[in-house]
Amino acid sequence: MRGVILSELAVAVDAFETRTGWKIKPEGACCGDVCVPLPESARRADGRLDVEALAERLGMPLVSDDTTGTWALGPAVAGTGRALASADAPELVLPDADGNPFKLSSLRGQKVLLVSWASW
Repeated sequence: MRGVILSELAVAVDAFETRTGWKIKPEGACCGDVCVPLPESARRADGRLDVEALAERLGMPLVSDDTTGTWALGPAVAGTGRALASADAPELVLPDADGNPFKLSSLRGQKVLLVSWASW
């Protein structure tokens, strides 16, 4: 499952499925062998999904950035308690462009986007 950045709290079913890995089925939201029944409030009158209702039901953390008008919907595995408990990142020290150690904690209080990549 993946976390996603959203510009609004209503999303098309196919976009939600593609971006999160959860499939919307008649029995609810399903990911692998796990299916979670959804409340009626999870589907809006226009057929799109209500992200707030889904986040609450699936245990996915949802945070907003009022400055940019965006939301981040974090990944979770329903029923396992593996949802993010906070948006606090662990201490991370990596070399900067000059090879000097850089601590992630030096940016405390600022919004930070971590991007990682692997070739495999």
